[in-house]
Amino acid sequence: MKTTIRWIALMLAAAMLLMLAACGKEPTPSDTTDGSEPAQTTGSGEDSDENYDGKLVFDHTMALSYANRFSVDYYKGGYKMITVTDGEAVTSKLLIVPENRSIPEGLDADVHVLQQPITNILVSSTPTTSLFYAIGMLDTISLTTNDVDSWYIDEVKDLMNEGKMTYIGNYKTPDYDQIVASGTKLAIFSTMLTEDVAEQLDALGVYVMLDEASEEDHPLARVEWVKLYGAMFNKEAEAEAHFNAQAELVEQIAEREATGKSVAIFYITSKGVLYARNSDDYMAKMVKLAGGDYIFDGKVGVGETGTVKMENEAFYDGARDADYIIYVWTLGGRPETLADLLERGDFLENMKAVQNGNVWCTSPDFFQISSTLGDMIKDINLMLNADASTDQLTYLFKLK
Repeated sequence: MKTTIRWIALMLAAAMLLMLAACGKEPTPSDTTDGSEPAQTTGSGEDSDENYDGKLVFDHTMALSYANRFSVDYYKGGYKMITVTDGEAVTSKLLIVPENRSIPEGLDADVHVLQQPITNILVSSTPTTSLFYAIGMLDTISLTTNDVDSWYIDEVKDLMNEGKMTYIGNYKTPDYDQIVASGTKLAIFSTMLTEDVAEQLDALGVYVMLDEASEEDHPLARVEWVKLYGAMFNKEAEAEAHFNAQAELVEQIAEREATGKSVAIFYITSKGVLYARNSDDYMAKMVKLAGGDYIFDGKVGVGETGTVKMENEAFYDGARDADYIIYVWTLGGRPETLADLLERGDFLENMKAVQNGNVWCTSPDFFQISSTLGDMIKDINLMLNADASTDQLTYLFKLK
């Protein structure tokens, strides 16, 4: 009996040793649920960034509120894929590779790699430059197609005067020798980029990304493009804070009662040709967001952005009862007084807004800045609620 008990005890001990050995065994393909090899890791074996060097393992996508012409996908290890579209087709795919990280192999042919730190950029668009400014990244821009005297952002002027940002000529005819000498490999243009310039830059080995912000449907979507550049420079927190502050201004206005006041937006060229903003232009939408009504809503350029050419008589018939006029100062000459404006179009004299002294102009920097469209919408709301003593806002001033 004792011999039998000892034998059973020995068998149980052996079984326990076998179980303990199995628990400490390295996994093999037969130990995985799908028969695949386990992921290779380095370092501590924990799920840390160092385990994803040279690999693209999807993590999440950036949340966007209004913009629909770009997306940012985040991957483990700090990699990011920025995708820009024209509303239908992809125009740019940029893989942002963190400093000291390896470039993943087997990337699609249409993916352009940008290794951080990203510097020495040609930025042609002034609104885009304002987004760089909003997140404190102006020093990454080395080339511009806007002369120092045309800038209203003082910090840009300072950089140009210090020789840290160089004017290379008009966006239609840039100085290619200067571009080559600078060594830049990345250019950001608005959708006004001409085909011949794009082809020449490509031939010089300069990658061109189109900033599609001006084609977005909602004014705040233009501001939200700051998040794209935030991702490019690891400034997501700054970009998010900037966008949220601008969006909050508009949300506060939306909580108030609409003013019921109508607004006409137009300008007259030096040759006497009148252009009004289309029904679905972003400036018309800014009026609506500010609590007003665009006088030509649903009447001209429906579904279109930008402007429409109008005969003076047709404009007068449609806009004579508008409560307010916003004259686009930088595009339509630069009247200093109401009398200056009436010299350009005496037919305006009997308009309701002129008679009541409600003629306002955009400030000189209005079209140079897209980072603060929330503030501009707030200004339109203030205009609609201003008393007779108010004649100057941040982005609007009254003609008297």
